[in-house]
Amino acid sequence: MLLTLEGLDGSGKSSCIDALRNASAVPDDTVFTREPTESWYGEAVRRSIADDQADPLAELFLYTADHAAHLSETVRPALDRGDVVISDRYSDSRFAYQGATLADAYEFADPLAFVREIHEPWTRPPDATIYLDIDPETAAERSGATNKFETASYLESVRENYERLIDHERERFVRIDTAEPLEDVAAQVIDAVETLL
Repeated sequence: MLLTLEGLDGSGKSSCIDALRNASAVPDDTVFTREPTESWYGEAVRRSIADDQADPLAELFLYTADHAAHLSETVRPALDRGDVVISDRYSDSRFAYQGATLADAYEFADPLAFVREIHEPWTRPPDATIYLDIDPETAAERSGATNKFETASYLESVRENYERLIDHERERFVRIDTAEPLEDVAAQVIDAVETLL
C-alpha cells in the first residue's frame, strides 16, 4: 500500500511522519520516504526552489524527473516486496504547487490538468492520501515564508488546487484539520493510517 501525506508548507507533515515512525500501528518494515528525494534529482529541485528566477516549466520537469527516479528506485521496489510505503509529499504536491506556479507564468487553459496529464501514463497513484488542511496565512507564518513557495498569496492558489484534487477523488483523501494542537493532529494521522492499513 502506498500512503501519502499532503498539505501546504507549515501544515505539520514532517512532524506527523515522525509520529508515524514511532507508532505501534505502523509495520516495522514500512518504507518512509519523501519528495523531493535525497538524490541528485532532488538536489536539483532544491536548487530551483532557492532560485526566484527559475523558469516554472523547467522547474516542473525537474520535479517530474525526481518523481520518476523516486518511483523506480524506492516506491515500486518496496511495493513489489509487499512493504507499506508512506511518503511525505508525492505527485499531488506537484499537481497543486506546480499547477499554481504555471498559472502565474504561462497561458495554460488548465495548468493543474496539464501537470496531471504529464504524469498519468507512468506514475503510480497513491492508495490513500492524508491531507493536512491549513489556511494559507497560518501556513506561511508557520513555514516562515522563506522561499517563493511559502507566501500566503501563492499558498492560496495551491490550496485551491488541492481542493480540486480532493473533489476529483474524494474516496482517496482523508482530511485532517491542523487548527488543533500538533499532538492531536498527529494522533488523528496515526488513527487514520491504522484504519487505512
